[in-house]
Amino acid sequence: MQYKIRNQAAVLAQVTGEPAKNMLAWASDVKSGDSDNLEARAAAYYWKTVFPTIPNFVRQREGIPPNNLLNYGYAVLRAVVARSLVVSGLLPTLGIHHHNRYNAYCLADDVMEPYRPIVDKIVVEILASGLDISELSQELKVKFLSLPQVDVPINGQMCVLMNAVARTTASLYKCFNGEARKIVYPEL
Repeated sequence: MQYKIRNQAAVLAQVTGEPAKNMLAWASDVKSGDSDNLEARAAAYYWKTVFPTIPNFVRQREGIPPNNLLNYGYAVLRAVVARSLVVSGLLPTLGIHHHNRYNAYCLADDVMEPYRPIVDKIVVEILASGLDISELSQELKVKFLSLPQVDVPINGQMCVLMNAVARTTASLYKCFNGEARKIVYPEL
């Protein structure tokens, strides 16, 4: 959760031009299991702030645009993560925090959390470009299909998102196998 909140703070800093000090404080205060529910607090602030041209934006699966763009971008990201989990020898079904017998991608949903702000940043850029977002056009889909090739900072290096996700899932495998104690995530 810390990485997700930090990455959201980085996106907010780019959007607003100011550091999101409250988000960074919440990220550093997150405890195992997030007993203080800081992820939810950060999310509420983040979604109210990240799209300044859309007053009172609410993140909902069936909500107003740009929810349609977020849904599509997250679906592409989820596919990249699920593929990488399988390549690393893990089952995308068995989650750590996400548990739902009707969801075949619980682990993928867990692993992709710190990567979600990368999709959010693409949506911010699309909004700034002035493109019509009322419908998910082919032009918009193309922007998200290049997601696996977006440059991402991870472990002090830049690499494409697909390779960054592979590093994350490989590090998760090593944690499960007792070879490592830390999962490697991107830091925007």
